Amino acid sequence: MLPGVPNAAMARQAERVGFEAVYVSGAGLANATAGVPDIGLLTLTEVVRLAGYIAKAVKIPAIVDADTGFGGSENVARTIHELEAAGLAGCHIEDQEFPKRCGHLAGKSLIDVEEMTERINAAVAARRDPDFMIIARTDGLSAVDAPESLRHMELAVDRGLRYLDSGIPDLLWCEFPTSERQAVETFTEQIRKRFPQARFAFNWSSSFKWFKEPDPMTFAELGEMGVKFIFITLGAQHAEGYGLSALLQAMSRDQQDGYIALQRKEFEPGQDFPTRSHHFFSGVPYHHLVGKAYDAARMGKEFVEELPEDRVV
Repeated sequence: MLPGVPNAAMARQAERVGFEAVYVSGAGLANATAGVPDIGLLTLTEVVRLAGYIAKAVKIPAIVDADTGFGGSENVARTIHELEAAGLAGCHIEDQEFPKRCGHLAGKSLIDVEEMTERINAAVAARRDPDFMIIARTDGLSAVDAPESLRHMELAVDRGLRYLDSGIPDLLWCEFPTSERQAVETFTEQIRKRFPQARFAFNWSSSFKWFKEPDPMTFAELGEMGVKFIFITLGAQHAEGYGLSALLQAMSRDQQDGYIALQRKEFEPGQDFPTRSHHFFSGVPYHHLVGKAYDAARMGKEFVEELPEDRVV
């Protein structure tokens, strides 16, 4: 299970808790860093830079959303080279026309199967690290326009089978418009009739109101369907929005007491919030050691002012 993280600090929190990998959502990067929707507005350069910060901040693998590959086959090849150089461990490429849309926005249009196969073939051929993961995603289930006459589930299954026929992708991802269990079961069952060992990625999307589902799909149940990667793409973003909104409302209402209330929660006995010491969490002690070793100006431990731990973080 890969939590979606839009920045390096959140990735470190996921790693510290024990997650084995993180997912860098295109929607997360667009929303959190540029304040724009996921409609293909970020460039390859921006995605590589932002996702690279995340990959370099942790030791666990980071998988990134590469949208449509940022162009034709040659652009896809360059995308893979840039992502590998930035430290990413894999990416997914989708079969939408550019400019793409978030999988949960209306009006998605698909390129033809041959062009998508060329995209993922170029991605695999371009990777230098054979362990760099290539995930093929189809938005066929809810696309409103595609070269084929098929639509909805028939289109999604046909696309998935044809991508796997190529022998190219490591994982297959179908984007689902709702949290309906039957659709996921139908898609995976149809694919596994021809490819019994097919491995899937699944977006346990924050776009769905899971709390209203009487019987929400569990991660274990998805695993039984052949799902190997589960992304909660925007979970961290929603948690940040919830927590930050609560803080800002408290400060607006109670001024300094609003922030003091947050600190009381952070430092309650038994709590384990690594971010309560922003100096420690950002790696200041490490840089004290490195600074001393390389004689950086005033970065040794001896320059640390001894202050009472019960008064400062």
